[in-house]
Amino acid sequence: MHYYQFNIGDYQSHTSHLSDMEDLAYRRLLDWYYLHELPIPLEITEIARQIRMRSHSDCILIVLQEYFERTADGWVHHRANKEIAKTGEKSEKASASAKARWNKKDANALPTQSDSNATHNTRHITQDTLPNSVSKDTGVKTPLSTDEIIFGYGVPLLTNAGTAEKNARSFLGSLRKVHGDETLVNTLRDCIKAKPIQPLEWLAKALPPDGIKKNPADIIFTTVPASKLPDPALEKIKADEKITRPPTLAELEKMALLRKKA
Repeated sequence: MHYYQFNIGDYQSHTSHLSDMEDLAYRRLLDWYYLHELPIPLEITEIARQIRMRSHSDCILIVLQEYFERTADGWVHHRANKEIAKTGEKSEKASASAKARWNKKDANALPTQSDSNATHNTRHITQDTLPNSVSKDTGVKTPLSTDEIIFGYGVPLLTNAGTAEKNARSFLGSLRKVHGDETLVNTLRDCIKAKPIQPLEWLAKALPPDGIKKNPADIIFTTVPASKLPDPALEKIKADEKITRPPTLAELEKMALLRKKA
């Protein structure tokens, strides 16, 4: 899971006695648990490395013993297990509902775009790659359409991380308009493989929505003058050297005569 609901009041009422480092350990352990949907490893040094708290194994152990249950497979969190199960049930029910609507249609009729998105939007995105669709009649894999890839997999990728569906569609539409279908599809594949915690930020960095990418040559031109143009800073240095140069021997002799006359 890339997103889970967090009840601030409930959390504080159960953790107000924790030290700062114990509280940090608990939050990171919960994030790891929801992200991987697996029990926490029994080896304390290993989980300490994974949550970036190598020098605080004692705090990690205190939290595990208080909020988790040790099993043969690792440390489990029963409340988190319930939330993960609820998310899976909702996705399965929504997917089953969408498939039921598809089955009512004529077998030879193509599904509408809204139905296609309904089926894919309810899918829990954990795939490393975007699969191909399978024909019910022949069982032969056929390539997914561009719309199915962009909205069928891109929208749930963002909504599972907390982005509203309307905002997710608008964001993907703007990227598609600026960068084109092929670039966006390839970037979505890379994003799903990378499994970032915040896919929207990942995509925005990989594909700026405004489509403007600075040319390094432009930056150099604005900071370094062309070789044929005089450098204002260099010209100023040369002018200062003329003003502050030491006097010549003739000038020193003339100055000495003037002092004698004075």
